[in-house]
Amino acid sequence: MTCCSKVVCDGCCYVNKERELNPSLKRKCPFCRHPVPATEAEVDANIMKRVEANDPVATVYEGLTRYQEGDYGSAFDYLSNAAGRGDADAHYHLSHMYKKGEGIEKDEEMAVHHLEEAAIAGHPFARYNLGCHEWGNGKFERALKHFIIAANLGASNRWKF
Repeated sequence: MTCCSKVVCDGCCYVNKERELNPSLKRKCPFCRHPVPATEAEVDANIMKRVEANDPVATVYEGLTRYQEGDYGSAFDYLSNAAGRGDADAHYHLSHMYKKGEGIEKDEEMAVHHLEEAAIAGHPFARYNLGCHEWGNGKFERALKHFIIAANLGASNRWKF
């Protein structure tokens, strides 16, 4: 993630890294060109600043950080906030939390709801998981359609339809 929470392509990151090989140039964010934070405290402050500005990418990042720390309640709050603004990754991770009952009560219906929202927003792995769910319910034709869409979205390089 960049310092400004913008998602940039690998090519832009590569070009920025190549630029930084020149010892006279300082490290900069590949998107906004501001100097990269020097300490973890600065990184955390930047992320929280973006969270307060309602940046969904930073909010998901903070939610996943809390999740990895085992603070499922805070993770749920951050991810719900980002999902409310339509973030596909937030919906995808919320579906897992509902399915496993981490930080909230297990709820298969809500898990599928968030999986559907993520899939509609173009999340390839959510689409694949939705296909698995449909397959498990005996809806094979519908599952196959989800698998084809997931493959075309890039869920796996091995499947080409």
